[in-house]
Amino acid sequence: MKQEEIMLAAFGALAQATRMAVFRLLVRQGPQGLPAGEIARRLGVPQNTLSTHLAVLARGGLVTSRREGRRIIYAASMAGVRDMVLFLTRDCCAGRPEKCCELVDMLMPAQGEAAS
Repeated sequence: MKQEEIMLAAFGALAQATRMAVFRLLVRQGPQGLPAGEIARRLGVPQNTLSTHLAVLARGGLVTSRREGRRIIYAASMAGVRDMVLFLTRDCCAGRPEKCCELVDMLMPAQGEAAS
């Protein structure tokens, strides 16, 4: 699959309110992730519906899963997020990445802000 097709799958996965909510929850949760049941409970989504949404996000490369005993833990794929940002900004400002400094500054908190 070409990179553009992969990115279209990722963006398509996020183009639905519940999937966006799942993805944002998992990003906030960090690498430890959450079990599917806890995601469903926090978002008020039926588990069978959530399973479908998680599968779409996984096909888009935006979530990973791992088994811990009988539970499956889902986490946001930071590699998938990185790939999306790089795809969107690769040709930033007609190939002049220094023009993207404002974007980088907005994404990276100042040293003083990071400590608070």
